[in-house]
Amino acid sequence: MQLGVLLLLALLGAPLFSIIGASAIWGFHSEDIDLQVITVEIYRLAEMPILLAIPLFTFAGYLLGESKAPARMVRMADALLGWMPGGLAIVALIACALFTAFTGASGVTIVALGALLFPALMKAGYPERFNLGLITTSGSLGLLFAPSLPLILYGVVAQQSALERPVSIDDLFLAGILPGLFMVAMLSMWSMWKQPRGQLKSGFDHKKVIDSLRESAWEIPLPILILGGIYGGFFAVSEAAAVTAVYVLFVEVFIKREIPLRDIPRIVRESMVLVGAIILILGVSLASTNYLIDTEVPMQLFESIRSHIDSKWTFLILLNLFLLALGMMLDIFSALIIVIPIILPIAIGYDIHPVHLGIIFLANMQLGYFTPPVGMNLFIASYRFNKPVMELYLSTLPFFFILLFAVLVITYWPALSLVFLTH
Repeated sequence: MQLGVLLLLALLGAPLFSIIGASAIWGFHSEDIDLQVITVEIYRLAEMPILLAIPLFTFAGYLLGESKAPARMVRMADALLGWMPGGLAIVALIACALFTAFTGASGVTIVALGALLFPALMKAGYPERFNLGLITTSGSLGLLFAPSLPLILYGVVAQQSALERPVSIDDLFLAGILPGLFMVAMLSMWSMWKQPRGQLKSGFDHKKVIDSLRESAWEIPLPILILGGIYGGFFAVSEAAAVTAVYVLFVEVFIKREIPLRDIPRIVRESMVLVGAIILILGVSLASTNYLIDTEVPMQLFESIRSHIDSKWTFLILLNLFLLALGMMLDIFSALIIVIPIILPIAIGYDIHPVHLGIIFLANMQLGYFTPPVGMNLFIASYRFNKPVMELYLSTLPFFFILLFAVLVITYWPALSLVFLTH
């Protein structure tokens, strides 16, 4: 009956946090546990220092999106790589990956950079179907790169699970580097193969490179500031987020003057709406997770799965299929918060490293964004480029199979994710 009522609430359009919260209240009440435990869980969340990184990185990403930084990023990448075979397509891949890493939202990347990249690719002679597939696919390409919000959120959720193997945000940032680069490299090789025949390429232009580097001089230090600061031991992830937010605010408002001061309250409001939704869902989900752990639901699921699946590798392929389906139906933040507390103990039971699981999860969710028939990026791109969704299905198929191969490599080659970890 409980499940039926919750499904009815979902079908009637009830907010996700209210459904999760209702399930936790119902569960605790049925076990005669004081409902104050839910308040305790939310308070415990508020005490986490790492939680500060989420609103600060989100605010910095929204500021960059409102400025002309994306256009400068594209020009710099074009100057450095545009002379290569398939250079402009590779530029589009890298620009989208970097932008998504900072904003944490693939839809924003398609809307913000699509207007810049799609006409440029068409002018360069690439087929329209290839261009649509490239931009739709690239929208989610940066989720594995620091300071990606989903990476941080996975770390926050995993840290609440009291694991024997600790999961740090620093480790997740390192673990995402090679798998993310591998995905970009796979699509870059496909782009080089699809280079329009007979197109005349200009050579490497030193002046153009110097001009673009000078133009982007204030944005270039950002990755160095974040990763160098964290791994150099100068500051923690939450402190890196604060430094990034202040730096971006100062550069875009007072130095570049591309964002008027009067727009700051609006940007704060828009960015914090996303953050508020994430934290609200996270708070009630931790209470729900606590109930699941108390009633040993993950262990019961593990025992049930273990009775049918002995092999770790078989479990991983079934996990991939499950996550692909999940990525089509749920946004990445909701999926992280709801599903990770359940599958994490099961995966550890199969001796899967929790950091590796995080990379597998995000790589699959990245692919789920444009998996037919209901991948979110397909509909965003359809709206942005005014094209039928069926056309988007066909345009993304080659990219889907390339990245599916990449996801399988990431899944079955743990060293690709764990090589930089010291423990």
